[in-house]
Amino acid sequence: MIEQLHPRIIENKDWATLLFVVAFAVVAMTKSAYETRFSEFSRLIFSDKYAKIYRDNNHLKSSFTVGLFFVQIVSFAFFILLTMNIYDDKILKTDWVLFIRIATFLLYFILGKYLIEKIVGAAFNIDEFVELFNLQKVTYRTYIGVFILPINAVLFYYNNIPAAIPLAVIAISLCISLYSYFISIKTYQNAIIGKLFYFILYLCALEIAPYYFMYYWILKGSA
Repeated sequence: MIEQLHPRIIENKDWATLLFVVAFAVVAMTKSAYETRFSEFSRLIFSDKYAKIYRDNNHLKSSFTVGLFFVQIVSFAFFILLTMNIYDDKILKTDWVLFIRIATFLLYFILGKYLIEKIVGAAFNIDEFVELFNLQKVTYRTYIGVFILPINAVLFYYNNIPAAIPLAVIAISLCISLYSYFISIKTYQNAIIGKLFYFILYLCALEIAPYYFMYYWILKGSA
């Protein structure tokens, strides 16, 4: 009997290893350069001290925020890719082309949403509030990105991952996001009460609708 030889598929993980190393290095350098700030940032869900201290709009463009924004994009892109792989084994978690597509989509989505928020804020004459509110969102979103980065690293190099794990991560991330909205509303309640109608429009148009359509698009694409 002649044995059939099957070509062995070797998955290239070097690109992912490099990205993980760079992302962890950025976190380490940020922690070293902004030791006090990073310490307060790491306690974000246990204390609102960070949100109160770093509430100035200038912090949105600081190297601290920019560096961790890179980590956030890498982390979320990996998580989406890994989740797709868990629920569809035809999708390879080592597919670097798909990773780039996801990361590019996230980058354009976040930056595009930010620019639209700036335009809407100026149109409704609530641009100062939108800037402060956006800073709060960026802070907590970055926290989630840093939080799931080591989880991504473990999931990437581990096979046969239970489907419940990404669901648990998503649930925790949603809880942190809801908590961030609660803190933001509590912090800026005076400004919100003064322009409640515009705030409701802002939430519906820019905080609920984009994620709903993205969810619908993902479901339609996977059908």
